[in-house]
Amino acid sequence: MVAVNKICCIGAGYVGGPTCSVIAQMCKDITVTVVDVNAERIRAWNSKHLPIFEPGLQEVVESCRGRNLFFSTDIDSAIKEADLIFISVNTPTKTFGIGKGRAADLKYIEACARRIAEVGNGGKIVVEKSTVPVRAAESIRRIFNANTKPSLNLQVLSNPEFLAEGTAIADLKNPDRVLIGGDETPEGQKAILALKSIYEHWVPENKIITTNTWSSELSKLAANAFLAQRISSINSISALCEATGADVEEVAHAIGTDQRIGSKFLKASVGFGGSCFQKDVLNLVYLCEALNLPEVARYWQQVIEINDYQRRRFAARVIGCLFNTVTDKKIGLLGFAFKKDTGDTRESSSIYISRYLLDEGAKLYIFDPKVKKEQIIQDLSHTSVSNDDPDRVSRLVTVSLDPYDACKNAHAIVICTEWDMFKELDYERIYKAMLKPAFIFDGRRILDSLHEKLQHMGFQVETIGKKVTERVPFTANKDISRIELQGRLTYCSGPSPAAADSRPDQTGGSAGGRTLARIACQRMVLSSLPSPLEGGLHQTRSEGRPARKLSGSGR
Repeated sequence: MVAVNKICCIGAGYVGGPTCSVIAQMCKDITVTVVDVNAERIRAWNSKHLPIFEPGLQEVVESCRGRNLFFSTDIDSAIKEADLIFISVNTPTKTFGIGKGRAADLKYIEACARRIAEVGNGGKIVVEKSTVPVRAAESIRRIFNANTKPSLNLQVLSNPEFLAEGTAIADLKNPDRVLIGGDETPEGQKAILALKSIYEHWVPENKIITTNTWSSELSKLAANAFLAQRISSINSISALCEATGADVEEVAHAIGTDQRIGSKFLKASVGFGGSCFQKDVLNLVYLCEALNLPEVARYWQQVIEINDYQRRRFAARVIGCLFNTVTDKKIGLLGFAFKKDTGDTRESSSIYISRYLLDEGAKLYIFDPKVKKEQIIQDLSHTSVSNDDPDRVSRLVTVSLDPYDACKNAHAIVICTEWDMFKELDYERIYKAMLKPAFIFDGRRILDSLHEKLQHMGFQVETIGKKVTERVPFTANKDISRIELQGRLTYCSGPSPAAADSRPDQTGGSAGGRTLARIACQRMVLSSLPSPLEGGLHQTRSEGRPARKLSGSGR
């Protein structure tokens, strides 16, 4: 077995930093060096203010930093000295070219492989730690083989991470399993045993699973796809619950007690976010398309479609309850991270909900206890959110340092992240400072125990998957907001030319058949709209005066 005395990790992000910090703490005889091209990030890792927030991480880093854990920008030296190299760099979804919107962009992985081949020497084990598409290890190996030299011997392993942000340290110290994939050659098996010996310092042997490289890579994609699927499944049921009067929490509990199903990941919300779920599902969709499995691709694509629908539906509900207009209305948005106990905003549902509300002219006052103002402004200024209007954020968005300030004089509160502190706010104080009627939209179901109290105060309470407030709606029950209507017509009409490149055909059949189906679907949607006599989109029920006509897209 190959002895591992020094480890190098390329990439000091959400995976590399915590993973190698725990390895250093658990393996005091191994020197661990985490390197990154981002000097500012490395300075943060060497300071009292770490670049990422993760419960327990600060204590782990401080217990071994400077002893056997080091953070550096000297990538070449770390590669030369290491016996084992983790590649933990970002693998974002491609934004242009072939596979746009679905395929993983492996340019950083490739850059790492070329750097290792260029400066490495002796025998080294190279480990994929980043989420990568199936057979990425083969690409790395081809780069190594094409740049081989007598003094360098490299073995490639797959060791995907299964961390959940917010519980990453606990996940690392007590994992459900550790997965290691490698070649079935004698050299490959020796490399597997070397990596396995590191984890055996604290992980029971029966929790360490060894497979071939391809099974390991696919297992990571499949695991995240299954988790995302469960969230989309319960979110689809939440829409049904709101329409029927059922409570999605009660439904989730009922089905979760079935041991075959289990209770995990059955929490209805405004949708999943984070760096992995959407990226990995889209990667799986692209892989299926590339392997000529269109039915499988369409199945997994629907997981993403439901997630998008849930966000759009929630935003439409906010707009509908606020009398079908939020233009120039102050809305307090509580939570911007994609989940509690992290400062990560990647693919956060808050970004999408903010975009829909900004499209309608709402003035957002945003508070999050861990996300920095600069990150919020950067996310909302992205061209996909700002609609090529970069000044919109400065006009309509204010980042608050206090939740009470975010809610003062607001028409509504929208809870997008399940921070525990939001359960403990003084809602009586908040209600008194808000405009009336005062609305709370609980997108995370964290205020369930307070609903009766909040209603007694005077709040109009709206939540996911449950009818809380029996109220006379401003518009007829059939009314459909701009966002909701846009979503339905987009589904019926099929993807736009731009979107057609990024998702599989949902209809099948001949072009003529698809056209007829779309026309029929559009007629069905339009026929469901109320006439002016019913108090629909063009006329209020109570006064008969013409209301603001809705035109164009709601996105």
